[in-house]
Amino acid sequence: MKFKIDLYLKGVFMGIAEIIPGVSGGTIAFITGIYEELINSIKSVDGNSIKLIFNLKFSLFWKQINGTFLLTLLLGMLTSILALSRVIVFLIDQHSFKIWGFFFGLIIASAIVIFYQIETVNSKVVVSAIIGLVISSYIALEAPSSTPNSNLFIFISGAIAISAMILPGISGSFILVFLSKYEFILNALNNFDVAVISIFIGGCVVGLVTFSRVFSYLFKKYNDVVISVLIGFLLGSLFKIWPFYKVLEYNTSNEPIYTNPVLPSASQESELVYFIVFSIIGFISMWLLEKKYIGLNKEI
Repeated sequence: MKFKIDLYLKGVFMGIAEIIPGVSGGTIAFITGIYEELINSIKSVDGNSIKLIFNLKFSLFWKQINGTFLLTLLLGMLTSILALSRVIVFLIDQHSFKIWGFFFGLIIASAIVIFYQIETVNSKVVVSAIIGLVISSYIALEAPSSTPNSNLFIFISGAIAISAMILPGISGSFILVFLSKYEFILNALNNFDVAVISIFIGGCVVGLVTFSRVFSYLFKKYNDVVISVLIGFLLGSLFKIWPFYKVLEYNTSNEPIYTNPVLPSASQESELVYFIVFSIIGFISMWLLEKKYIGLNKEI
């Protein structure tokens, strides 16, 4: 094993992207030129490679899955995720309108940017986008604002979130926000809750070797349809992070279970200003990252 500092730093930047809803770690991998190797390495973790472990051929297994590459990236990602999780939780607690506004702008920009990945705009693409919008809007509006903290749900959340790594414009943290598990997982990291983290990581491992293959297949066969569904999904999810809402029902711990998004009241004028300003900042930040820097990478 040879530690590569440049690969570690790429992992650090991927971790930063993955902890921010709307910024994709896959995008950073693409920008830094390791996306294809990352996907191929993930796909190499299959039945054949697992058999090598049972046959005690550990070095051959490590080589087949490109283990040094994956481990170095993982260490970089964990470094930035652990370092930033406390910052994000603090911002959500103390500056919620600013941070959710920033995420709001990021997600809108992401939807616009991945639109350019559609090769042919036709009726099928439009219908697919509408379906994605309707489904995500319904879930965001009708589903409980808090989801179960059961081991099974945490496991499933990890499996789905890690699969977002290969999706354009979508990060694992965005999936966690949509599943109402974003703050929960961040707090588990901050408190070093080994039980929760272990179950979540277990889900991530399963997601990498299963769901990632499914998504990869769908992109190859139905690229335009899948991307248009994702665009609708992104836009519909904006209801989920809209910080102005009315609580309809609380649980026994006095936490909101069901909420409805509402327009800000007159007393929330300053919060609305912060939300708009940081939405614009988030939008511009994502636009520059996705368009300018990817464009430069292609020219090089």
